[in-house]
Amino acid sequence: MGVLSDLRVIEIGSSAATCYCARLFADFGADVQKVEPPAGDPLRRSAPLTPGGQSAWFAFLNFNKSSIMIDSADPSAVTRLTALIEDCDILIDGRDVDPMDCPSIDMAAIRQQRPGLIHLEASWFGHDGPYAGFVATDSTVRALAGLIKLVGPVEGPPLHAPDFQTGILAGLWGFIAAASSALARMRGEMGRSWSLSIFESSIALSEYLMFEAFARGDVMRRIGTNRFWPTFPAGIYETKRGWLGITTGTPAQWRAFCDMLGLFELRDDPALILGVDRLRHVEQIERQFVPRLRMRTAQAWFAEGLKRKIPIVPVPKISDLLQNEEKKSRGAIVPILLGEEEGVTAGSMQRLTLTPPRRGGKVPGLGEQQNVAKIRSRPPRTMSASFDCIDAGGLPLQGIRVIDFTMGWAGPLCTRSLADLGADVIKIEAIQYPDWWRGVDRRPAYVDSRMYEMKPEFCVMNRNKRGITLDLTRPKGLALAKRLSAGADIVVGNYSVDVLPKLGLGYDVLRSLNPRLVMMSMSAFGTNSVHRDCRAYGSTLEQGSGLPSVIGNPEGAPVMSHIAFGDAVGGLNGCAAVLVALIHARNTGQGQFIDLAQIDCMMPFAAPWITVHSIEGMPPTRYGNRHPQFVPHGCFRCAGEDNWIVIAATDQDMWQRLALLIGRPDWATEPSLVPAEGRRRVEDVIEREIESWTLTRDADQAMSELQRVRVAAGVARLPIYLLKDRHLWAREFLQDVERPFIGLHPQPAMPIREAARPYTIRAAAPTLGQHNEEILSELLGLSKAEIAQLAKEGITGTVMLSEEELSKARGVSSA
Repeated sequence: MGVLSDLRVIEIGSSAATCYCARLFADFGADVQKVEPPAGDPLRRSAPLTPGGQSAWFAFLNFNKSSIMIDSADPSAVTRLTALIEDCDILIDGRDVDPMDCPSIDMAAIRQQRPGLIHLEASWFGHDGPYAGFVATDSTVRALAGLIKLVGPVEGPPLHAPDFQTGILAGLWGFIAAASSALARMRGEMGRSWSLSIFESSIALSEYLMFEAFARGDVMRRIGTNRFWPTFPAGIYETKRGWLGITTGTPAQWRAFCDMLGLFELRDDPALILGVDRLRHVEQIERQFVPRLRMRTAQAWFAEGLKRKIPIVPVPKISDLLQNEEKKSRGAIVPILLGEEEGVTAGSMQRLTLTPPRRGGKVPGLGEQQNVAKIRSRPPRTMSASFDCIDAGGLPLQGIRVIDFTMGWAGPLCTRSLADLGADVIKIEAIQYPDWWRGVDRRPAYVDSRMYEMKPEFCVMNRNKRGITLDLTRPKGLALAKRLSAGADIVVGNYSVDVLPKLGLGYDVLRSLNPRLVMMSMSAFGTNSVHRDCRAYGSTLEQGSGLPSVIGNPEGAPVMSHIAFGDAVGGLNGCAAVLVALIHARNTGQGQFIDLAQIDCMMPFAAPWITVHSIEGMPPTRYGNRHPQFVPHGCFRCAGEDNWIVIAATDQDMWQRLALLIGRPDWATEPSLVPAEGRRRVEDVIEREIESWTLTRDADQAMSELQRVRVAAGVARLPIYLLKDRHLWAREFLQDVERPFIGLHPQPAMPIREAARPYTIRAAAPTLGQHNEEILSELLGLSKAEIAQLAKEGITGTVMLSEEELSKARGVSSA
């Protein structure tokens, strides 16, 4: 019996996003019924395929579901489907991406009959805005979302993974919407209807660079494979044996890295303190450290880096993941049955310790009902038109309180998502140790000018929260943090695994104060991992995930896709996890601990390759910018400087339209080019012909012409472009927010919305200690005198301490 075993979910239409959203419900016990036509979901035929002809991508997205076959030509089809939906709790709807020959249904009539129904519908770009009618693929969406152009060699073309990314990101967002609605419905609310934009979901990965560009201007360019602005080094390098992922985010980490390699002149050069400074001298610096890295193995450097607290990690191949016993024991890799074949895939990363997700399962055959479909603790909550439902007018998480011990990107994104959905999130910092996304520079000039209040990435990740400062290393500060946690529903931390327990804020302590508390640790490798002490950034998580080993050209280095891919992914998985645990707490009164390993959260992006390799034993094919199924598929140069467009032909009809557009009508009628494999034999020729066409056009013009004839295409945008993207502004996805120190600035909304426009951003990110008095007096009942004394002692405050002031404070405290 899973946490969600009393929920029945119906999945209609075909999209990776809705498939993955529904699978997350199945992971925790929901009865998920996938409605398919007699031909089956087209994703059943998506590459890569196992030796037995099963789709590894479909398998990852659909194990533990049941399949119901409904033929739209059957006179009873509409009646059957309507009855299924009227008997379910959640409808997950991918028809806008691919209707999959789904019978027509009257949602207004169904809603009248079932006001408690939660309805999530996904589309590539939403139902309005300039891109609303665009044909799309995973790669064309990522191009438009600013996730391709900065990756790869300076001269181009930009390098990108062929597929398997936007569906996972959007699926997580869809699950967050539906799960938050399930929580709201437990208060007696009516069901909610959500619209999910796959394009806007992908911008969760772009936000950081978008708002760095907002602050610094148009400074980002592609600077080489495994090089990313604004941090250096933050890439993958060859060693004596194996590849090593390296990130030096802070001055201390850079100095430790130089010490480890014996590069003392680099260490002591004041012009190289910050990563953005080192980017001006990339070639010179790499000439010094790359040869030294080749003197020892990746494992040896990893061991040395652990001692020095440097974020470095060996870069595994898929075969290494399959041999990793820790991945199996944690449920990051789980067994699945695909017809007669046995393999493994990526499991659920929401590792609830009291009510864990299922570990593996069976991929349903067409029309196959699995045993899980028969296991229900009680019938679905029947909310007919006569049921006394509360109108769902407020935010779904209103009334829920979250104590936020997080810094950087992953943790704050998790808690920001909860805040955006209505939770009261109280962010705890300290004037001694504020969120490091306020900046790692502690020199007096930075502190005195309050530059730490002007960092756009901090402002984006911490909106809609309240902020308080408490020195947790001192008894008074610790006691106040415990009191706040005692009255909370959720506590989230993303420090290294031992930090909160050593402070006296471990789950065992907080559970004794609040048995209903859900507490989540968002560490890099997990609380019990052999690598639990490894320092990590979002880049480290990608480097250690196995994903880079399947991206790039066959003979090249493993390729990273992002400066900090793992951060946004970890944040969304964390949000999903706490919502599941909170549903359990509301049902039973039992809180629990969530041990989220952020590195595991990256594994779904490599899931198809994991499955295929587990069955056939051969290393995965690396396609570069090509695709295992779609031909042609690539990134093509356009007129002008460094202008590119991603184009894909997903089926025969689209191929013929593309051939006619580029002036090759002979190709459109050539029988040997009808099947994709026929085109693959002359893929080089096709790509040259496409590029000869795109080179005569501006990228936007090329996209307009391609979209006009229904060919999937997307301009490879820089992140800064998204700040003026006409589609995002037309849909009010970008909202202007006023904040002290930086004034009016744009903020991205959530990609999920209940109405024509998204939720309004209610409050800018707090300045340091902005809500000290409000929280201490109203929530904890402290008097003005007590509050003033805390500030006098430096336990609270509103001004960050410089390095010199911090040293003095440490001396006073120890004395």
